[in-house]
Amino acid sequence: MSEIVIRHAEIGDAEALHQLYSQPAPQRDTLHIPHSPQAQWLERLKEPKPGSRNLVACIDRKVVGQLTLAIEPSPRRSHVANFGIGVDSNFHGRGVASALMAAMTDLCDNWLRVERIELTVFVDNAPALAVYRKFGFEIEGTGKNFALRDGQYVDAYFMARCKPE
Repeated sequence: MSEIVIRHAEIGDAEALHQLYSQPAPQRDTLHIPHSPQAQWLERLKEPKPGSRNLVACIDRKVVGQLTLAIEPSPRRSHVANFGIGVDSNFHGRGVASALMAAMTDLCDNWLRVERIELTVFVDNAPALAVYRKFGFEIEGTGKNFALRDGQYVDAYFMARCKPE
């Protein structure tokens, strides 16, 4: 199996990220919607939000996964970050999400002074739940009718991980 390389996203990754999030599985499992313009990705990469980090996972120089980390701007929550992640459907089950999660938790724990990481995940996304639990995330609550997906409202778990001592 080829090595997974994690790096910071670059402007040249806009097309690859557009393609990744145009696939049915990432649309179903994230809050992205169909037919988003590629320019949206170009803009995100050109003008990242303050306190955000945008990582990509590459196999053989092909972008196969992406994780955006955002640190809370409020002074009272500056120790908290949240993230979103997506993996190319053709690379599910190959450790891409775990590689991105390992890089993200290392950044938070050892470089960014982040003490708490939060996420939301649809309750029926068993593969994602398994990865999050592997990295120490715990369910803290459920959001009823959290988001619209395929014409139906779907519940989501609120999960978090506090920095290990």
